[in-house]
Amino acid sequence: MPDLPVLIAGDVHGDLERLFAGLKPYPPDRWRTVFLGDLVDGGAFGVGALRYARDRPNSEVILGNHEVMMLWALRDRARLPYWLGIGGQLHDLQELARDEPLEHWLRHRPALLKLEDGTLVQHADTDHYARLADLDDAHADIVKTVNQEAQRLLNNEREDVLWDVTSPGGVFRAGRSRLDAWLRETSSKRLVHGHVPHNQSKPLVYQEGRALNFDGGLSRFYGSRYRRRAPPSASVGPLPPLVD
Repeated sequence: MPDLPVLIAGDVHGDLERLFAGLKPYPPDRWRTVFLGDLVDGGAFGVGALRYARDRPNSEVILGNHEVMMLWALRDRARLPYWLGIGGQLHDLQELARDEPLEHWLRHRPALLKLEDGTLVQHADTDHYARLADLDDAHADIVKTVNQEAQRLLNNEREDVLWDVTSPGGVFRAGRSRLDAWLRETSSKRLVHGHVPHNQSKPLVYQEGRALNFDGGLSRFYGSRYRRRAPPSASVGPLPPLVD
C-alpha cells in the first residue's frame, strides 16, 4: 500500500450518506483509509457500505461484531431474530447471500491491524481478543495469531466464539492497566477503536493519548433516535501523529 497518511472511519451502520459526507475532504488517492467495522445494521445500505469500503482505493476493513452476527445469521437462520433485533436488515442478508465474492471477502477480514507507527487498530475496546491467542508463547506474533484464529472460527461455524470476543466494550475506558497490558502483549504503542459511541465533536482521545475512539455515532439509523448527532468528523478523520 502506498505511503499515505492514515484516515480512520468509525462505525457506519448502513448510513452511506453521512459516510460520504465524512469522507468528502479526503480523496482516496491521497489517504490510506481504515474502516473499523460495523459497516452493517441500522441503515438500509449495510451491504452497500461493505462494497464501498472494499472497493475504495488504498482501504482496509476491520471485522466488527455486527459483521460477525450477520455472517452467523446468513449461515444459521435460527440467529435471524436476534440479528434483526440489533439492527439487521433482511434485504442486506439476501443481497449478501447472492454475492459469494463479497461474503468470501468479508469472512477473511482481519480482527486486528498493526500500523507501521505501532498503532493497533481493532473494532472493540476490549482485551477479549487475547482469547484467540496463546499469550504464554513468547515468540508468537499476537496480531497474526488472532487474525488467523478469527478466520478459522468464521470458516468453521464458530461465529459464537468470535461474537463473544468482539462484542464487549468500554474495557479500556474503565481500566488503564488493562489497556497498557494489551498494548504490551501486542507490542503496540496506542490503540484505535470504534464500537462504543462517544459524545464528542471529534474522535475521543483518552488514557493520556494511549487510546482513540472513532465511533461518534455516525449513523442516523442506529442507536437512540433522540441522541444528539455528532458531526461526521467525530467518526471520520486523520489519525493524529504518534507522540512518544
